[in-house]
Amino acid sequence: MTDLSAIKEHMEVIGADGVHLGTVDKVEGDRIKLTRADSGSHSDHHHYISAGLIADIEGNKVRLSANADNAALLEEEEGGEAIADRKA
Repeated sequence: MTDLSAIKEHMEVIGADGVHLGTVDKVEGDRIKLTRADSGSHSDHHHYISAGLIADIEGNKVRLSANADNAALLEEEEGGEAIADRKA
């Protein structure tokens, strides 16, 4: 398990492929809260990444175990539901 206390505000979140996925706003519980600017098509609120997707912390970057395009499908809303499951 990754030490979530090592994750700091403004760290870059990247996929296993090195592609930018987001920027850390803060850690809330066992999830990374991304900045609104990195919340894709609906930037009016924050998205979250589960700590279970974290592979490593490398300098100022949080590397995920999934490629960025796959990890984006696993982003969560504040209530915990997957964005991919959200009804339009």
